[in-house]
Amino acid sequence: MMYLILFLVQFMHNSTSPNWLTDFNQAKLEAKAQHKYILLSFSGSDWCVPCIKMKRDYFSSQQFINYSEKNLILVNADFPRKKKNKLPDTIKTQNEILADQYNKNAIFPMTILLNDKAEIIKTWEGLPKVSAEKFLQELSLTK
Repeated sequence: MMYLILFLVQFMHNSTSPNWLTDFNQAKLEAKAQHKYILLSFSGSDWCVPCIKMKRDYFSSQQFINYSEKNLILVNADFPRKKKNKLPDTIKTQNEILADQYNKNAIFPMTILLNDKAEIIKTWEGLPKVSAEKFLQELSLTK
């Protein structure tokens, strides 16, 4: 019975939270191996209200989770400001390099769809002005 409960808890967690990577090199390897696209999200998780809304309203929807599991490798380049949310130096440095390459104007949130060679397919600046369902349609049509 205990194993069943643990399985259900794990299943419920997986179905309500997509798997976001923090290592861009790992994401590129997985994208190539699995023939998937990379969705790179620039966020300020503890200070950027539109970023928080993006995560809550778009990236946490069950439709997005289902779609991303089949088609995407997700990468979050986070730039928290609060000391308690400080990232390890290696991740912080990697996120700064990603920002220099893909988000020179420091727009938050910024969402970028990349192919497995890390080439830009489409960019969304700021919080989308469309519903989560429409955003997902835009995402799936751009490939």
